[in-house]
Amino acid sequence: MTLDLFLLLAAALFAVGLYGALSQQSVVMVMMGLELMINGVVVAAASFWYFVAPAQPDGQVLVLVVISAMTVEMAMGFAVVTLLFRAKDVDTTDTAAELKR
Repeated sequence: MTLDLFLLLAAALFAVGLYGALSQQSVVMVMMGLELMINGVVVAAASFWYFVAPAQPDGQVLVLVVISAMTVEMAMGFAVVTLLFRAKDVDTTDTAAELKR
């Protein structure tokens, strides 16, 4: 595997995530698109670190920290979406935008 293939994979993940985040109206699907975009950035960063300094574990540790933070962020996001749906029956971005004061 070469760096080019990893960067192509990262670009594909980012592009699919961007399309998903911009084209969907469901809040859950928008969050999934954002998650794919972040995963594309993580794959690109991890591949750069692997090909630049494979002996140092700094990049691997940072990738694990970012993945852990993404997990917490998505759990909190889904909790907020579930709370909005139960309280106001809001499941799309159009109706969620009307909740501003």
